Amino acid sequence: MAAGKGIITKRILAYLAVAATIAGVWQGAAGLFPSFLLPGIPQVFARLGTILSSREFAEALGISLARLGSAYLTAALSGTLLGLASGILPWLRTYLRALVSVLQSVPPITWVPLLVITMGFGDGPIIVVVTLASFYPMVQSVMSAAEQVEPLHIRVARALGAGKLRVLTSIYLPEVFPSIITGAQISFGNAWRALVAAEMVAGVGIGLGWSITFAGEIADMSGVLAHIVVIGVFAALMDQVVLELLKRRLLLWRYAQHE
Repeated sequence: MAAGKGIITKRILAYLAVAATIAGVWQGAAGLFPSFLLPGIPQVFARLGTILSSREFAEALGISLARLGSAYLTAALSGTLLGLASGILPWLRTYLRALVSVLQSVPPITWVPLLVITMGFGDGPIIVVVTLASFYPMVQSVMSAAEQVEPLHIRVARALGAGKLRVLTSIYLPEVFPSIITGAQISFGNAWRALVAAEMVAGVGIGLGWSITFAGEIADMSGVLAHIVVIGVFAALMDQVVLELLKRRLLLWRYAQHE
C-alpha cells in the first residue's frame, strides 16, 4: 500500500513538473510576441474563467462528450467482442490482424471528406472517425491477450466438456480482462484526439474542436489557447485520474501482487 502511494506521489510530482515546464516556456515565448498574437498566462486564464462560466461552453462540452461517448462505447464493445472471438476462431484472428494492419495505416481524420460527402455534415462523420480511432487499439489489445491464453487451460476445459461459449467466458474472458482495461484506456486517448480533430474539420457548428477553429478564424488567440488548456486538462484528468483509478480498482488483485 505504501509503495502504491509512493508511485502516485511520483506521478503527481511529474505532472506538476511538466505543468511548470509548459508554463515557463509559454510565458517566456509570450514575452517575445505582441499579446494579440501570443497572450500570456494571466490573460488566457482570465478568458478561461469567462469561457467556463458561459452557457455556450456547457453546450459545446455536452455535445462533444455525447459524440465521444457513443463512438467510444461502440468501439470498446465491438473491439472486445471481436478480440475475444478471435481467441476461439483462428481464421477471424488472421482476418482481423490483416484488416487492422491495413486500415490503421490510414489516419482516421483522412476519412472526413469522404464521410461528409456520403453522410452529410453533422455528427455522423465525427462519430465514425472517433469509432475507427478507438477501435484499433482496443481490438489489438484483446487479440494479443487472447493469443497468450495458456493452451493447457483450454485443453482441460474442453476435456471436461466445455463448449466454445463456455471456454470463451470461463477461460478467455478472465485471462484477457486486464488487457481489456488497458486497451480501453489507450482507446480513450485515441478517441479524444480524433474527436477534437474531427470537430475542427468536419463542418459542424458546435463542439470543443469547432470552438478552437472559430476562435482562430476571428483571431481570438486567448480563446484558442483557453480551449486548448481545457482540452488538455480534461483529457489528462480523465486518463490519469478517472480511468487510472477505475483500472486500479478493477485490477486490484494484480496491483496487490506487485506492491
